[in-house]
Amino acid sequence: MPPILMVDLMTTSQPLLSVKNLKTYFALDDGVVKAVDGVSFDIHAGRTLGIVGESGCGKSITARTILGIVDRPGRIEGGEIWLTRQAEDGTPYQTDLLTLPLEGSEMRAIRGKEIALVFQEPMASFSHYYTVGNQIMESILLHTALGEEGARQRAIDLLGMVGVPKPERRIDDYPFQLSGGLRQRVMIAMALACDPHVLIADEPTTALDVTTQAQVLNLLQTIQKERALSVILITHDMGVIAEMADDVVVMYLGRAVERGPVDAIFYDPKHPYTKALLRSIPSITAKPRTKLATLEGSIPHPFARPKGCPFHPRCAEAIKGVCDRYEPVPIAQGEGRDVSCFLYGGQP
Repeated sequence: MPPILMVDLMTTSQPLLSVKNLKTYFALDDGVVKAVDGVSFDIHAGRTLGIVGESGCGKSITARTILGIVDRPGRIEGGEIWLTRQAEDGTPYQTDLLTLPLEGSEMRAIRGKEIALVFQEPMASFSHYYTVGNQIMESILLHTALGEEGARQRAIDLLGMVGVPKPERRIDDYPFQLSGGLRQRVMIAMALACDPHVLIADEPTTALDVTTQAQVLNLLQTIQKERALSVILITHDMGVIAEMADDVVVMYLGRAVERGPVDAIFYDPKHPYTKALLRSIPSITAKPRTKLATLEGSIPHPFARPKGCPFHPRCAEAIKGVCDRYEPVPIAQGEGRDVSCFLYGGQP
């Protein structure tokens, strides 16, 4: 395989990917769904950013927006997505992905080659009519100068690297012939086919048994260290975040309510929503048959977003007359950390 050109990108101080005030809305007959509503975060080279929150909070749409693959009637309404790239002479430069035509040649070249996505459900993402080898080779042929023979050998090498047994035989299998764990490994191999700088893993352990989950997560960690990858890990599992992430974004109803280093988030959570998510994690020190803490209420209907702070109807610490009337803005809580909550200032 060709060498991975990450040296200059690893030494630059600017974020490898910087998302600013990103907004993606869905205009439906019943109203507008603000799936992503002003999300901002940075990810630096070689680090893992965990995006966590309940189902329906906009995590997956955020990932799809970065790659410009939002399904209709979704529309990117605003924001900036700055990707640090590498010129032929090795000089880093930045491109705002939202200024590129979504179906243009430059954006198509970025997808898979510079930013790759591991989809949430491999069986729904693979074509049932082509072998897994053909589907991996398609990306290799699109983004590299390798021919058919070279692309096939690279696909075999990738399958072996991600732990698929007998890759020279499995390359000719169809997706339905593989177990869930093997399909997820093949999906990771496909994402790594063109040596991307950023890997987005959208719920990579969904529907897998506990043993296979651990194997997939260990695989991602190993690959990240070997290739100096930047990883965006999307999950609802705080345990996975604790194990994998360097930095964390907590999302609720399309917004980032808290951001910061993983240790700060876990040992000193600020936002009431973050605290509630952490309380719901089972503890090995808890007494047997102890009832797990639950997060009261549910995410509001997309067409009935509450006025003010989106979390206030479920928040035991809500300030009457403030949280139900005004939207909080991010309040700095130290270097690299902020929280959108009136408990820490910014009250009107």
